[in-house]
Formats: sequence, structure tokens, C-alpha cells
Amino acid sequence: MDALETRINHGIDVQPHPAVAAFAEKLAAEAGADAALFYGSNRRTGELDGVLDFYLLKRAGPDDRIWPRVSYHEWEYDGVPLRAKVAAMQLDVFTKAAAGETRDTTIWARFVQPCSLVWHRDDQARSQVVQALRAAAVTASRFAAALGPELGVEDDFWRALFRETYKAEFRVEKAGREDSILALNRAHFSGLFVAALQASGIRHQAAADGSIRIEEGADWKAAVQRKWRRQRRWGKPLNIVRLLKASTTFEGAGRYAAWKVERHTGVPVKLTPWREKHPILAAPGVLFRVWRARRKG
Repeated sequence: MDALETRINHGIDVQPHPAVAAFAEKLAAEAGADAALFYGSNRRTGELDGVLDFYLLKRAGPDDRIWPRVSYHEWEYDGVPLRAKVAAMQLDVFTKAAAGETRDTTIWARFVQPCSLVWHRDDQARSQVVQALRAAAVTASRFAAALGPELGVEDDFWRALFRETYKAEFRVEKAGREDSILALNRAHFSGLFVAALQASGIRHQAAADGSIRIEEGADWKAAVQRKWRRQRRWGKPLNIVRLLKASTTFEGAGRYAAWKVERHTGVPVKLTPWREKHPILAAPGVLFRVWRARRKG
């Protein structure tokens, strides 16, 4: 076990609130999953408010060409209402995406960030998840080394990477989002870049003052940058396809949208059977109701 794998094993064992673990186990049992990863802002803050983010990973199951399959769930634990957005996919596909073997950038970009393994079926499942997360760190560090400066501290390389991955996705992030990720996850990222460089065999020099110089040649850097440009071109189209798929396969989308609207506007949305079944078609009417209610207020 190298330094990177040791870090990952330690990181995923940071357990959240018991309610989160109980919810994850319930969701995993219902889905027939082999492992459940908890990530996102609630994992960082420890709060139960808002929507919890889970990835359910299965060693067997339907092979979705466009993954992951997303669903929304509500549950009460010891009198506390919980909400979760759940992404499900095959573990081997998750591992390939983490290793950069697909056109997707979202898996390794998300899971080089902190997460907890809140439930797993057996030691084999845990081992597979650890190897996938190790691959994500190696993939991310390789791109960070090629996209970052010739000489800089760890944060300089991570900033360069996250700025690029935001551009590749069909979403808008506030300026400086990469700084907040690094600041709020300082313990996780401190030393991660060097450990991942060592694990991947990328030649580098780390000085006592914290500066790092990548010592691979110009040809290596150019080749990795070319690969990044190819992946970046696929980023937004893949995101759009996933959004279109989610509009028809997102289980519980109506309940999720109604909760979001009320949370952000204060206007309650009555969830009728038709709105539950057709959230996209119902959206204009709901938005008009919100606009009218806020004008009256």
C-alpha cells in the first residue's frame, strides 16, 4: 500500500452523522448496491439540512450507456427529515471513468475531492472503491501537472485543474469556486498532489518551501494537454445528454423540484399527480405561480 492508497483509506473512513449512514444503507439495500459513497457540501459541513449526495455503486446490473441514473429520495430518521439525490452506476464503469479511460471528466474531478464510504457489502467492494478513488487522484494529478504552472505550490496546480474542469461542464460556478474547495478541504488536499505524482510515476521535484516543479519533458506535457482538449470538447455535450436523459428517468424529479422551489422562494408548490409525472411540462405553470405569489407578497 503506497502513500496515496493510505491517504484514501483514511479519508473514506471519516464517517458522517449516523442518520446519513442509516439513509445510505437503506438506499443501498433498496437498489441492490455494493457500496455507497457520500460526498458534496453536506459531507464537508456535517449538516443534515438540504440534499445529501450519494453515489451507489453496483458490481452487476443494467449497462446504462448514459450514466449515472439519478433519483431523489425522502426519509425520516429519528424524527429528522432527510433528502437525498442519488446517482447509481456500475462499479467497473465508475473505475474506468475515474482512471480517465472514458470521455467523461465528472467522476475523477468530483472524487479527487473528499468523500466517505458510508456503506459497503464486503471487503472486495471496499477494495474496488479504494482502487477507483486512487485512479481518480492519479488522473486528476496528471492533468493538473500538465495544465498547471512549471513551478508552483500544490494549490496552484489544483486551481488550474478545477478552472478547466468547470469550463468542461454544463454548469456555472462562481468565480473563485476553486479557492473555496481548497480552503474548505485543506486537510484533504494538503500533500495529495505529491502523493498522487509519486503513485503515477510523474517526475517532479518538491522543495522544502512547498514549491513543486514538474520534470517531465515538453512532449509529455503537450500530449496530456491534447488529451485534455479532446475530453473538454466532449464535456458540455455529455452534460446536455445526461440532462435530457434525467428529464425522463430522474425518479422523484417532481418532489425534488417542488422542494427546491419552496426552499429558494418560500412559495409552497402543491405536488399534484400530474406534476409528479410531468415535471418538465409543469415547470412553466409552477414558475408563473411563484412569480404571481411573490408579486402579491
